[in-house]
Amino acid sequence: MRALPEGRPAWAPGVVVLAGRGPVVAAEAAAGWALRYRSYDPERDRGVDLPRDLWEPMRVGTVFDLASLSKLFTAVAAIQQVEQGRLALDEEVRDRLPAFAPGLTVRQLLTHTSGLAPELPFYDHPDRAAQLALLWREAAAPSGGRSPGHRYSDLNLIALQLILEQCTGQRLDALIRDGITGPLGMSSTSYGPLAPHGVAATEDQRRPWAKADRGLIRGEVHDENAWALGGVAGHAGLFSTAQDLAVLCRTLLNGGTYGTARILGPGAVAALLDPPGLGFGVDQPYFMGELAGRGAAGHTGFTGTSLVLDRATDTFLVLLANTVHPRRRDSGSAPRAAAATRLARAVARAT
Repeated sequence: MRALPEGRPAWAPGVVVLAGRGPVVAAEAAAGWALRYRSYDPERDRGVDLPRDLWEPMRVGTVFDLASLSKLFTAVAAIQQVEQGRLALDEEVRDRLPAFAPGLTVRQLLTHTSGLAPELPFYDHPDRAAQLALLWREAAAPSGGRSPGHRYSDLNLIALQLILEQCTGQRLDALIRDGITGPLGMSSTSYGPLAPHGVAATEDQRRPWAKADRGLIRGEVHDENAWALGGVAGHAGLFSTAQDLAVLCRTLLNGGTYGTARILGPGAVAALLDPPGLGFGVDQPYFMGELAGRGAAGHTGFTGTSLVLDRATDTFLVLLANTVHPRRRDSGSAPRAAAATRLARAVARAT
């Protein structure tokens, strides 16, 4: 991986890419470093390298903080409850969470059309009651006074987590383990904290560029709100590998089955992936490149993660990078889009 002067990476210190079509993994590769920096120097605007013998290479089995890819698992868990009759997409959120204003539905949480604010500073309120009070104040605003249309919000998935836990009596981590990762054999997918070795490092998290002073993070969730919420949150907190995410991709492309395991029926999968998508974004060229345009679905994560499913060609792409190591930047999604475009063109040539 080419590095710019003064230790600043071209896009990320390291990356893992896995692409497949049908049952075949067509490409799987790793480049760069899972751990390179010990800190960030704000005066010189550069990472401070660890001794060279302590750099850890990126491997295809490196574990990543998934960031907002965690939302996809929360969405799948929600649709499982819909399929089992414990939850309805068009029921009002206040039926489960009475502090919410009337008119907001579970479907709106999943499609980011609730109008809720993008986030709230839970990280400034370590007490659970204070955190919930913040959410209840935001949720109580009359829905008629909210901006219409799409407004991406972590609060949607945090609220959905609370609904799932209320209607099942289980924590979100247990729901995802018992309903998704366990049946599918995704043994490298879990909430943290994790032992740091083999995990891609993220940020030297300090104010003013971050929202908390935590130092270099590795094996603990990067997202400050997920951290403040105890590491298990509807919007962030999961860790995984490219191979495990490939299993999830194949499961959804197979209509909810993988081997002998079934986690969803075909109709439930269609509800997740058909436009406008429930939890999944649909046809978003900024990271899907030329895979977009035929109903491709997927998501990105702030730490540098992404996945795309293209049912039209039975193709998937997982790209995981540690773009926030050693400090968050507006790194953009051009490499994600470029990788997706190369896959789309390769599939077109092979068809």
